[in-house]
Amino acid sequence: MYTLYTGKFTRGLVVEMVMAEGGIDFERREVDILRGEERSPEYLAVNPAGRVPALLRPDGVVLTETLAINLHLGERYRIDSLVPAADDPHRGPFLSGLFYLSGEIEPALKRYWYPHYFGAGERTANAIRVRGIEAALTGFGLVERRLAVGGPCYLGERFSLVDLTIAFWVVSLQMPGALRELPHIRGCVEIARARPRLTPLFETLDTWAREYKTR
Repeated sequence: MYTLYTGKFTRGLVVEMVMAEGGIDFERREVDILRGEERSPEYLAVNPAGRVPALLRPDGVVLTETLAINLHLGERYRIDSLVPAADDPHRGPFLSGLFYLSGEIEPALKRYWYPHYFGAGERTANAIRVRGIEAALTGFGLVERRLAVGGPCYLGERFSLVDLTIAFWVVSLQMPGALRELPHIRGCVEIARARPRLTPLFETLDTWAREYKTR
């Protein structure tokens, strides 16, 4: 059985979403990032980078990086609804979309959520957060244009891991005002939230996001 090292306010939840879609059994190991457990010797022995999530496979191999974990699970279990196969015509656009989210939007969001990693403490934190969210919303704007032309999902009528990842970040942001001008992204999010196996996990994400904003 897989062991997923995950925790509140982490991207481990999006891995849980993929596992739910694939009906994959796993054991959940909680890593409390609010208490710094991702930097504990025990967790660093699992993932020396000290980042959550990490996935321990039944064969003892540890996988890190959320995108890599989700791609592996989608391909290993042939979750064709999320990850197009190598010979599928959708494969190229799918990879383009997924790597765009990973390479452009997620780094901007890291600056929004973790400004202390990128500046000199509180003195620069607010400016870094503002620039981060501006860059993320610019990136989402490009996704919006694609959905407006060929939606409702990133691959047209086909829901994929790209849409799931978009929905995860949008729900995490809890910024309805900023997304008011992105109606096609909002529609994509609703498609993700309506999937029966994902609905309860998005409800959990809603709770986390509201709690995070009050911290």
